[in-house]
Amino acid sequence: MRRRVIVACLLCLSPALAWAESTDQQQMKGLDEVQEIKSAVLDIAQELSRLEEKLLFPSGTQVAVFVELAPADTMRLDAVRLTIDGQLVAQSIYSFKELEALRKGGVQRLYVGNVATGDHQLEALMEGKTEGGADFSRTQQFTFRKDVKPKMVGLKLSGPSSSAPIALEEW
Repeated sequence: MRRRVIVACLLCLSPALAWAESTDQQQMKGLDEVQEIKSAVLDIAQELSRLEEKLLFPSGTQVAVFVELAPADTMRLDAVRLTIDGQLVAQSIYSFKELEALRKGGVQRLYVGNVATGDHQLEALMEGKTEGGADFSRTQQFTFRKDVKPKMVGLKLSGPSSSAPIALEEW
């Protein structure tokens, strides 16, 4: 008798279990579809970002400014501020990880923007600390010429004991 009751209960629960399993499969399928949609949206956003950059910064008027540290320099770079033709265009405050990346030879793209062809004034200000812990600040002005093609400019930064703490390199 007890065995018949158990079998009867199992027969009654069997459709419920099948329905629950079917519902779980439908939910998993729904989650997979959501993941596919999220992936597609991220791909579209990335493509839109690339197109926006091409529209905002056409290659004929584009200037890019990069920052790097002089090899084996022991100063701690805290911040860099960049002006072009008297207008502040970029500034960066460096975290420990960013500074370590620069010390290992990394290069940071500090600014990308549009400028007209011709001569331009670039002013770079860097602030930091010497190996001994003393604060320092250096400002340097440069003139660069922008032609019809894109322009890339590098700023090589070194400590205050260097003869040229900020050096301009045109790439």
